[in-house]
Amino acid sequence: MCGIVGYIGGQQAAPLLLEGLGRLEHRGYDSAGVAVLGGTGLRVAKQAGRVRDLGEQLPKRFAGKVGVGHTRWATHGPANDVNAHPHTDAAGEVAVVHNGIIDNAAALRRRLADDGVELVSDTDTEVLAHLVAGSDADTLEGKVRDALAAIEGTYGIAVLHAAFPDRIVVARNGSPLIIGVGEKEMHVASDLAALVRYTTTVAHLDDGELATLTATGFTTYREDLSTTDKAAHTVDVDPSSYDAGEHDSFMHKEMVEQPAAAERVLRGRLDERFGTAHLGGLGMDARETRAIRRVKILGCGSAYYVGQMGAALVEELARIPADAEAASEFRYRDPIIEPDTLYVAVSQSGETLDTLLAVQEVRRKGGRVIGLVNVVGSAIARECDGGIYLHAGPEVAVASTKALTNMFLGFALLALQLGRVRDLSIADGKRLIAGLQRIPEQLEAVLAREDEIAGVAARLAEAESLFFIGRVRGFPVAREGAQKFKEISYRHAEAYQTSELKHGPLALISEAVPTVAVVPYDELTDRNVGALHEIAARRGPLVVVTHADVDLGDVDAVRIDVPRNERELDPILLTLPLQLLAYHAALLLGHDIDKPRNLAKSVTVE
Repeated sequence: MCGIVGYIGGQQAAPLLLEGLGRLEHRGYDSAGVAVLGGTGLRVAKQAGRVRDLGEQLPKRFAGKVGVGHTRWATHGPANDVNAHPHTDAAGEVAVVHNGIIDNAAALRRRLADDGVELVSDTDTEVLAHLVAGSDADTLEGKVRDALAAIEGTYGIAVLHAAFPDRIVVARNGSPLIIGVGEKEMHVASDLAALVRYTTTVAHLDDGELATLTATGFTTYREDLSTTDKAAHTVDVDPSSYDAGEHDSFMHKEMVEQPAAAERVLRGRLDERFGTAHLGGLGMDARETRAIRRVKILGCGSAYYVGQMGAALVEELARIPADAEAASEFRYRDPIIEPDTLYVAVSQSGETLDTLLAVQEVRRKGGRVIGLVNVVGSAIARECDGGIYLHAGPEVAVASTKALTNMFLGFALLALQLGRVRDLSIADGKRLIAGLQRIPEQLEAVLAREDEIAGVAARLAEAESLFFIGRVRGFPVAREGAQKFKEISYRHAEAYQTSELKHGPLALISEAVPTVAVVPYDELTDRNVGALHEIAARRGPLVVVTHADVDLGDVDAVRIDVPRNERELDPILLTLPLQLLAYHAALLLGHDIDKPRNLAKSVTVE
């Protein structure tokens, strides 16, 4: 959440900053601003609202070839013009943009006020500008170091100073920053999306690092300002991936891209001869793999729910106890880290702070942790002992679709490899490989029914509250379906185990509360259909996501049939219709699908 961009070079900075901020809108924000350094010194323009509004109000004479920009998501203080970034010191010499949260901001504000500093905003960030201005250091790097030494919390920052017009100083601790290397120009951003139009040569800052950007290059430093040997590298990304093209939203584009994304994550990883998966990125040989006695999956939001699907896969295929836990809660209960447990961190962005902190807790206590992430070079990817890259391609919409599908397939590959090292037969391994190879074309088959599913969504959009139910493999599918529906349609949606209906939720069933039921063709089909009868008897409207083989009897329900695969792999095919239902309901309700209110794509604060 929030976004940072910065530029130094031979071009006018303001248009580049505005374009970069536009490419970061998916991260979530409620105000925007830019600062430039030019012949007349430091100039700042900022306001609540959208980036386009800022661009329309920007003064015609806003020249400067050094600048920083920011999109803010309100934490300390409401969304208004004063609280928008960049923040400056009293003399207007220093400008700071900041992602993260300064935990000791209240104490620092009191200290500054006691020293006679007049604070004009409600934000924690403003204290940084005053601390930089108040430092006695001779260099901008030294001033920034002194300011950071006084704060506690997380940050990604970029700092301008009128007395040092040839540089931008940036620093990171817990909030991502990426340096982009151009031809006689340098860029910085909190997300690759803001850089790829200009360069694909980048360097990722690590926690505790600072960097100086000039028009001719960059230098990185440790906290004591000793230099580090940070090299830039080229990332393999197509800039057009950050363009919605003919689609009316990124979410729709990314749903349609799922068959191709699924092919990429499977490519080169299936060993048909031995009925197993090749995951060299795990960094474990067969002996180490066989020594695993438990698998613990850590993720947030949709990554947590697909982690539950992954845990079921590991238990079924490898017969290893496995469970998923919300990473945001994990470290706060002082978890017991077991040496024979494999910890798996799941994150699309690879920068989700709650998940990153959970990874650091595991490693601090000596545990082995691998990552399932989509972004090469991201913080979680670099922190883990090994991992599986998802190869879903850039995902811009806040609601995860293609990355979620590839997370599931990543777990299927992991479970297959773990299983084949243990007791999963080669016949079952080959059966699952054949199933995985069918997934892309089956995803295409579901997408081909989009118009039909849109018609069902029109009925659900009218409801103020909905239930999503599923059992065993179907329950995390139901949880993910409820998540999608609530986050982009803003309708209240709750997920329950189908088996729990009689233990409370059945009291809420009525004609006004539709139920979306996940009913695969498996060993629990009859029990699931029995629950549908109970809902129908209470006149609850029903939408059933199921397989053609399932006989619903005389239950009055709208059914959405999806192709059958192997029972272990069916959950991801049952998930896609729920994405489409949420999308079309939100579209009918007129919501901003890619940027749902109060949410952000990359959650980099706790």
